[in-house]
Amino acid sequence: MGLTAKQMQDGLDALAREDEVLARELARVGYPEPRIRPRGYKTLLRTIVGQQVSVAAASSMWNKLEAELGEDFTPACLLKRDFDTLRACGLSRQKQGYARSLCELVEAGELDFDALPADDEQAIEELTRIKGIGRWSAEIYLLFAEGRPDIWPAGDLAVQEGVKRLLDMDERPKEKEAREIGSRWSPHRGAMAIFTWHYYANPAL
Repeated sequence: MGLTAKQMQDGLDALAREDEVLARELARVGYPEPRIRPRGYKTLLRTIVGQQVSVAAASSMWNKLEAELGEDFTPACLLKRDFDTLRACGLSRQKQGYARSLCELVEAGELDFDALPADDEQAIEELTRIKGIGRWSAEIYLLFAEGRPDIWPAGDLAVQEGVKRLLDMDERPKEKEAREIGSRWSPHRGAMAIFTWHYYANPAL
């Protein structure tokens, strides 16, 4: 599971004690809500399904997939379906390739979501073996599904924009700069990432 409300609050409070700007803005906009996803292959499969489509379209595809495979479907269930069956669920050829890559790794025992490396970079490397899963998707999984406290998805545009607003920067930092900036918030970068989304989305700012 992801970071709990208490874990986020403790992490942000620890950072705010050393950062006057964060302390001020945290008092102004409050703490973010937890972002929690289930651990396991289905969370990454939903990421694949949702790539480059609207939330509504992704939800429709997922519902069709569950109707075809059953709510508790296993990777083997998906692998047994042919192209046309999965296409009828809305999965393009590319999405099917990514989904099969994920399910094949799990079925072969090469990817165990209950035993990912404790080292964050090694875990990211393990997850990006899946076709269609890049660093950002791996980081989001580790933050939302495993609650790893020092994950910093610097390639996320909302994180970058939140950092820009928080630090009153002239331009939104690109990934490399955002990653460098984020180093100051270690070992609580996960809580800070969720705060930047919260800060970016705040209508009062």
